[in-house]
Amino acid sequence: MHNLLFLIPLIVLALTFDYINGFHDSANAIATVISTRALPPGLALIMAAFFNFIGAFISIEVAKTVGEGIVDPYSITQFVVLAGLIGGITWNLITWYYGLPCSSSHSLIGGLAGAVIADQGVKAINWNKVIGKVVLPSLFSPILGFCMAFIVMIVFMWIFRKAAPFKINTYFKYFQIFSAALMALSHGTNDAQKTMGIITLALITAGVLHTFSVPLWVKIACALAMGFGTYAGGWRIIKTMGVKVAKLLPVHGFVAESTSAFILFANAHLGMPISTTHVITSAIFGVGASQRFSAVRWNIATNILAAWLFTLPAAAVVSAIMYIIFHIFIIK
Repeated sequence: MHNLLFLIPLIVLALTFDYINGFHDSANAIATVISTRALPPGLALIMAAFFNFIGAFISIEVAKTVGEGIVDPYSITQFVVLAGLIGGITWNLITWYYGLPCSSSHSLIGGLAGAVIADQGVKAINWNKVIGKVVLPSLFSPILGFCMAFIVMIVFMWIFRKAAPFKINTYFKYFQIFSAALMALSHGTNDAQKTMGIITLALITAGVLHTFSVPLWVKIACALAMGFGTYAGGWRIIKTMGVKVAKLLPVHGFVAESTSAFILFANAHLGMPISTTHVITSAIFGVGASQRFSAVRWNIATNILAAWLFTLPAAAVVSAIMYIIFHIFIIK
């Protein structure tokens, strides 16, 4: 009974993380489409929220990686999951406050890892999965995002070299609506899955589930939380990504979004919970650098990179501290 009573606030907290993930990462899908004025902000948010919701139902491979790949779901307690969520939420809110587009994925994974280590030590983490499906993809996906966006942008510039810039950008305003929708769909596929994995993990620790299988109601709840969070809009980060990193035209937004969506769908299919934030931001750097190296505001890029590097360990430290507090005052 104690486990079941504790399960309800745990699920609520997980959905809160999903909601925060939505407004923290809403910039991923719509920052460029707003900055290029392809869509007005309100309509862009509605579109992103809708496609985030739909994307949550496409796959559960990422949910499996988060819920049963990083740690044995049958060896941890509800307090570990709770401390992990608090660590992830705390770092998300800190970076949102300062307008830094860090990874909600890494906040959550770092939080879970920190709590597990505080509870059982470093041997409890499945380091092969963490390195193979989290760390290495997280290192290579931003590089791939930058390079793909840079190359595609150079190709587009060559193809349309004789066309009038005004006419090109008029057409690409319409194309960018499609690419922004695709980006939102890939974000839902990637990010909503992580919370599904955490809630399923919580159900296992409470004894409600005996095998790792994401229930339909969990999928719906996570999809709704992600959708509503996206609609709330993270304007601080939207401003950073859409305006401060580089000056973008519709063709730049289309290239950045479409290449990012391709990378995200491919990784989600492989069960790799990479950061949508890392990929789209790197792609924006890529299209910006294709104009000229100085077109990117590299001082802003340096601040973003620092937030990326600190996310996993910072969230892990916060969750480890929370678990120690629980252990002293509640678990004993």
